[in-house]
Amino acid sequence: MASFTASSLSLSNVSCSLKQNQASSLRKASLSFSGKGLPSHRLPALRFRVACAAKKDTVNKVVEIVKKQLALPEDREVNGESKFATLGADSLDTVEIVMGLEEEFGIAVEEESAQSITTVQEAADLIEKLLEKK
Repeated sequence: MASFTASSLSLSNVSCSLKQNQASSLRKASLSFSGKGLPSHRLPALRFRVACAAKKDTVNKVVEIVKKQLALPEDREVNGESKFATLGADSLDTVEIVMGLEEEFGIAVEEESAQSITTVQEAADLIEKLLEKK
């Protein structure tokens, strides 16, 4: 099933197969679709970004650590999109959050990577990337 809303496209029951090394060099893709009640369509090459979100469990652990490090109340809404700065974290708090993540997950985060983390989701994605390398 395909549905169009403004300039976005929503697809369900879509499968995609890419080899691991293909995704990093992927810049453009074309999309074709057809189905019952739909004429066959082919869209021109589109630019898109492929992102793999971290597991929910990883995000939840990061949320717990961030709340603890920043002494946030339990009822404070923190999710993957939450920015550390918006939650009140300064650069020292961010360093402490990263240290807490390293301890919890048994990983080592390089300084350059640590400085680029600004959201809970970015932290969770980096953690899973580092755990894959272990």
